[in-house]
Amino acid sequence: MCPRCSSDVPEVSHFCHHCGNDMRTGDAERKKAYAAKPDEPVASFKLVSTIMPQGSGQQPYTYKVALGIALLLTVVTAALGALPVAIMIAAFAIPIVYIIYLYDVNLWEDEPIPVVAAAFVLTGVLAAVFTWLWKDKLALSLDTIGGNSAGPSGRDLLILLLLVPVVSELIRQIGPLYLASRPRYDDLMDGFTFGVVAGVGYACFETLVLHWGWISGGFAGPGSSAGTWISIVVLHGFIKPLVYGSATGLAGAEFSGLGEGYDGFTPRWVAGLLQAMAVNALFQGGVYLLGFVGGHGSTIGSVLGVVWGLLLLGALIIRVRTVLHKGLLEAALESAARGGSNHASGDLAFCSRCEMPLLPQSDFCSACGNSVRSVPKSARGVSAPTAATTGETQA
Repeated sequence: MCPRCSSDVPEVSHFCHHCGNDMRTGDAERKKAYAAKPDEPVASFKLVSTIMPQGSGQQPYTYKVALGIALLLTVVTAALGALPVAIMIAAFAIPIVYIIYLYDVNLWEDEPIPVVAAAFVLTGVLAAVFTWLWKDKLALSLDTIGGNSAGPSGRDLLILLLLVPVVSELIRQIGPLYLASRPRYDDLMDGFTFGVVAGVGYACFETLVLHWGWISGGFAGPGSSAGTWISIVVLHGFIKPLVYGSATGLAGAEFSGLGEGYDGFTPRWVAGLLQAMAVNALFQGGVYLLGFVGGHGSTIGSVLGVVWGLLLLGALIIRVRTVLHKGLLEAALESAARGGSNHASGDLAFCSRCEMPLLPQSDFCSACGNSVRSVPKSARGVSAPTAATTGETQA
């Protein structure tokens, strides 16, 4: 019997198939076995299994290679002074990889147009309009290298610490909340994933507006500013989308909640929203202030901005993994109290990660400990017809 949920567990099981409890080590929190990828600890900086949990167990290297190639091309083109190409690659790299990920795991369940429109296109259009308003209409003293020769401005800092984080996060919540409120997308992992989509989509269009001068300026050629160019395109093209996406994804996960159906506008969602706004403010304000270190247009300031972004991203990755891990365990415990899940309700279903048979109404694989909810929906319960069912069909 499982000591955590009191379910009857086969003696050979490594994990409880209902609540995911580790039956061999007695570690109820499973700190060394991340629910979405049990061969990784919870406290880990593994990027792919964090932001792409539903595909990390099948083809993680596909996404790693794609992101690595995009990063390499961005750095090379920026170093050569091909700034329009560098900005375009940096802006669209992560969104394109993430949309391919959605297609691979069939998250939108054969409704690609509404999902992409709500989670990416709508967010991107609103992001472009709002970024244009606060950058140009409010006349911030910013240029393409993130600073000005007069030093930090209190007015600009207030805009970047209050107005931009609050309004931008509210914009990023529109698509995910609409999708997560629909019955077929009300799962915890759905809410998180749609939040990541909205975050990377917002970052893409914000980057295009902020650096339109580089895009329209043409080929600059190699020069002494290559280090600054590389730092900026890496920061805005790769680090910023992941920061935005992770923060918005956490709020989306809290909106979806643990059990069946979405929880809605609960105190946990409000806390997640405020947390995302705070992260946005820290990112915007930190990058702005660090841009002045070493003087106007200094490479040192740009590099420090990258370091600051990486520190925030690292903290967010740990936070995301902790929240998702606890959420999956708590949801499974709640499901066990109701008699088990319907995610693997077939008479013969297999774990998509280790291909071992799943026990009926499983929330976790009893062999490897992988959460059934963390795999693509199409692979959660591949059932084989029983003799009784076959006989009824023939009759």
